[in-house]
Order: sequence, then structure tokens, then C-alpha cells
Amino acid sequence: MSMKIKAAILVCSAAVLVFMVVGGLDGVRASSNEGAYRQLQVYSEVLSRVRSEYVEEPNIPAVTDGALHGLLESLDPNSSYLSPGEYKDYKSHKTEARGDIGAAVSKRFGYAAVVSVIPGGPADKAGLQATDILEAIEGKSSRELSLAEIRNMISGQPGSNLTVEVVRSRRAEPQKMVITRDIVNIPPVTDKVMEDGIGYIQVDAFTKGKSQEIAGKIKALQKSGAKKLILDLRNCALGEEAEGIATANLFLNHGTITYLQGQKYPREAFNADPSKDITSLPVAVLVNKGTAGPAEVVAAAVLENARGDVVGDKTFGDGSVQKTIEMPDGSALILSIAKYYTPSGKAIQDTAITPNILVADVDEDGALPDEDQETAPPDNTKKAAPQQDEQLQKAIQVLKSHAS
Repeated sequence: MSMKIKAAILVCSAAVLVFMVVGGLDGVRASSNEGAYRQLQVYSEVLSRVRSEYVEEPNIPAVTDGALHGLLESLDPNSSYLSPGEYKDYKSHKTEARGDIGAAVSKRFGYAAVVSVIPGGPADKAGLQATDILEAIEGKSSRELSLAEIRNMISGQPGSNLTVEVVRSRRAEPQKMVITRDIVNIPPVTDKVMEDGIGYIQVDAFTKGKSQEIAGKIKALQKSGAKKLILDLRNCALGEEAEGIATANLFLNHGTITYLQGQKYPREAFNADPSKDITSLPVAVLVNKGTAGPAEVVAAAVLENARGDVVGDKTFGDGSVQKTIEMPDGSALILSIAKYYTPSGKAIQDTAITPNILVADVDEDGALPDEDQETAPPDNTKKAAPQQDEQLQKAIQVLKSHAS
């Protein structure tokens, strides 16, 4: 066996050993190690058979690279392997001043999935919707791209174009869409007083400073006579978990908000600070499939501390911390090292948040651009609002049932 093949086997074997170590995240130790060593022998044998019996001489470096990509992406959507070239591009791209499309994107079923879209942002103007699947990005299948690469590709210089092929529910044929990147401005938190003294607050993202903005809205609504509150976190997926934790604390004077934990990441609990609680009004939190990350932290804290009701559809399920580990050959691993948990101990990324009052999302199966169009005119891409917001109406009904 040539030195080239031996080196490739060694690299692949090292990948399997990484998998063995990561496998310990599930709490299995000695028995899983023994199983991993057996898998290592099988993997080496498989690679040897590929080299000796495949229909043609295989490109072993490409096979190895593919194996490493698959290894990391099999762990969770946020873990990635970046080859030396990919990592170099990743680092240079992150340091550039750039725009974005204004959408939270993750991976589901192996493809890039749109979790939520920022109102008024480039993706919204182009007609992209939550739950859309980006089958291809700039001509490359998103199935073959890691999440780190996908997020790198959708950002870029303001004014530059991003071409994607979109698959939407009940329309299996992908349609081309061109989105012009721009500097994305997160809409301010909005509020109003509704019927029966119910205060309504809508949040589109938990970017830095949003918890203070929400606190100001709560105080203003209470001063205006609001006796109950609705916190609308539907299609809210972007932001920082710290802002979600701070927002949950506005409603809680005791209890655990969330905690972080990993195999080598000691449990870090975030408990409510009584001095930061600013309201005791009954509250209902609205969530849907586009609710993710910090917004899920808020919903879980309110629900599991019995502070209020969560109304709507099951959330997306996202909440973990990543670490970038550089390899000697210039490649890198982006590895999830800890997950956010609900107060009762459920990993948000694994189980998402199920409302105690379920109301399914309205099926927004809006039209995509025609096949001969790259992007539909803005006036034609706006989603028609449903005649009645059943989730909001249910939240109002639930709050009305509470004594003032």
C-alpha cells in the first residue's frame, strides 16, 4: 500500500477517533470507546477495499475530505468541517465589512432551511419566506455545503446579488430567486394596547439592546393601563442568547431561566435576578416554527416556571455554543461544545419548545417567482395577511380567562 494511501487512512482514522470522543457527549464512556475502535478497523478496511476494488482509481484526498465533512455534519446542524481552502475563505470573509440578506438560515433534512425572515430586509423584499428550502446557493447544492459555508455565502458586500433556488411547500420544482444583499436593520420592538387592556409587544430579533427596549415597552404599556401582556416571538430567530435571558428575567423574580452544559463544559446556570423583574402582569408568549434561539429561551423560561402560557406552534429548535478548533494542516472544526437547556432539563436544540396551548401555523404557501423570472416584482411578493390571526386570537382568549 502506497504512502499516500496510508496517510489517507491515517487521516480518516483520526476522523473516526474524533467521532469517538464526540460520542461521549451522550454520556457513554468505556463501551462506546470499544465500539469506536472496532469501527476504526472497519473504516480502515472499507477504505482499503475502495482503493483496491472500486471501478476506477479513487481520489483518496477527496474521499477523505468528504468523510470529514459528513462526520461533523452528522453530529448536529451547527458543527462543520472546513478544509484548508474553505477555512481560509471563511476567515477572510468574516473580517470583511459586508451586508446580508436578513434571514435566519439553518439546515434541515440536509438542505439549507429558512427559519425566519427579517421584515423589510432583502430576503423579505425578494419574497423569501420562513420554511422555504434553499436547494442551491450560487449554483451549489446546499446539501453539499456545511452550515458555516452557507452562512458565509449568503453574506457579502452590500449591493451584491445572491442567487438561490427555492423549494416551497406543495411546489417541488425549485424556482430561481435573486436577492440583493444590504445592511440589515432590525425593526424596533413595537407595542400597542389591545382590547380589554391587553398590551401587545412584538419582537423580530434579539440583537444587542433588545431586552432593554422590551423593558421600556413593558413599562410604557403598564403606565398606559395594560393589565395583561402578549409577547409575540413568532418568526424571531436571530440574536444573542444573553438578550433572551435578560428578557425572560423581566417576567421572573425567581427560578432558573436556562443553563448551558456540555461534555467538557461545566453546567452554567442562569437564574432570575429578583431586582430585574419589572412586571407581574399575566403574560402569554406567541411562538411558531420560525421561533428559534434566544426567543426559545424566553418561551421555555416563562412556560416551565409557570409564569405564563405559551401559545402557537412548536418552535424550530436551536441553541448551542460552538468552538473553532484549528487543525495542523490549516483545516478547522466548528464543533458544538455545549447546549442550552430548559429549566426542566430538555435540550432546546433537540426537543424545541412545545406550547402548552397548541395552535398550528397558518400555511403560508405564497407564490414563488415564475420560472422565467429571477425575482418577482416587490409588489407581487408580499404575503397576503390571513383574514384572522388565530394564534393571536387564542392568546387574547387565554388572557381574558385570567382574572385581572
